[in-house]
Amino acid sequence: MKKRKITILEHELVPKHEIIGEGEIKELLNKYIIKKEQLPKIKSSDPVIKEIKAEVGDVVKITRKSRTAGKFLSYRLVIE
Repeated sequence: MKKRKITILEHELVPKHEIIGEGEIKELLNKYIIKKEQLPKIKSSDPVIKEIKAEVGDVVKITRKSRTAGKFLSYRLVIE
C-alpha cells in the first residue's frame, strides 16, 4: 500500500499562502503608501515558505478565514 505524502499546506490550521507578482506588490505598496521593506516579515526558514518555494525578497499573501470579516488578507516579505 502506497503512503501518500501529506504537505503542511493541507492542514486545516494552515492558512492559504501564495507568492504575489510584481504588479500586485506595486498596487499593495501604493495603496498603503509604504516601501516593500516596511511590510511585516516572515523567515525563509518557515515551513510553509519552504513548501511554496518562496525566496528572499518575495512577498507572500496569506488568506485566513475570519468569523467577522469572512476572510482576512495579510502580506509578508520573505527575509533570510
